[in-house]
Amino acid sequence: MVHNFSECEKFQTDLLPWVYGIEFIVALAGNLFALWLLLARERKDWHTGVVLSCNLAISDLLYVLTLPLLIVYYSLDKKWVFGNAVCKIERFLFTCNLYVSIFFIMAISVNRCVALACPFFTRSHVVPAHAKAVSVVIWIIVGVTSCPVLKFASVREHNNTTHCVSFYDKTQGDESPHFAYKIFLAVFGCLVPFLVTFTSYCVVIRVVWKNASITTLEKRKVALLVASVLVLYAISFVPYHILQIYHFYLKTNGNTSGCEVYDMYQVSKGLATLNMCIHPVLYMAVFDSIRVACCGKSSEDNSGREMRK
Repeated sequence: MVHNFSECEKFQTDLLPWVYGIEFIVALAGNLFALWLLLARERKDWHTGVVLSCNLAISDLLYVLTLPLLIVYYSLDKKWVFGNAVCKIERFLFTCNLYVSIFFIMAISVNRCVALACPFFTRSHVVPAHAKAVSVVIWIIVGVTSCPVLKFASVREHNNTTHCVSFYDKTQGDESPHFAYKIFLAVFGCLVPFLVTFTSYCVVIRVVWKNASITTLEKRKVALLVASVLVLYAISFVPYHILQIYHFYLKTNGNTSGCEVYDMYQVSKGLATLNMCIHPVLYMAVFDSIRVACCGKSSEDNSGREMRK
């Protein structure tokens, strides 16, 4: 695929430093605040949702610290000055954060589904230790499936400038393995968790709709959880995977295209990292302290705490 890179890349270098800069500030502040509340306010009430949320916040903070590298990269007109090893690590952490986010959102959704559909079973048999075990499994699965990124990602020289790219083969070999890997990530890392999450929310909505005993506060939590996840998939996850697959399909098949697809794919990478900024909204539906800190305490919060005592 042939691009006029000077023209296409100008769009990225004008937009992405500002996008990543804003995301760095919002995601760092939001997730640090959430993690502080988890450790300071929720330390005596770590239910399964809190354990899963804590892992999600840690994942965000691990990746958000690499965003300054991208800010410098695009500010220097896509000149990578940090070396090949750091390039591979940045791409690996981006992939890990993206799919850890998707899998933990799936786990949080399934956890809320089971809690509402089978409350007695949940109180008797679902404990934080189970959430910790699930967290370890998710980290291992995502870590293993992200390892090929360390092989594919590399720096390359283009127009006397060093770029950090997701795939580069010095021998100009076949790009099909990389494209197949991207297809695998899209299906296993996005489509399958989306189907599980969607099914969980169908059950949750049906239970909430039919059960008149569910409190207004619980209904608001469910609405906030469903809305935040829908926004995540609509803005961050789905556009990134669709545009990524289309971009690499054109590239693998040697089709020519203008800057539109390339630019949209680059913007989708910025939107993919936006998920770290939306997660604190999701936390408000999972644990009380962040919702109380942001929105104030309601009478149902007080009654809920009395019931837990």
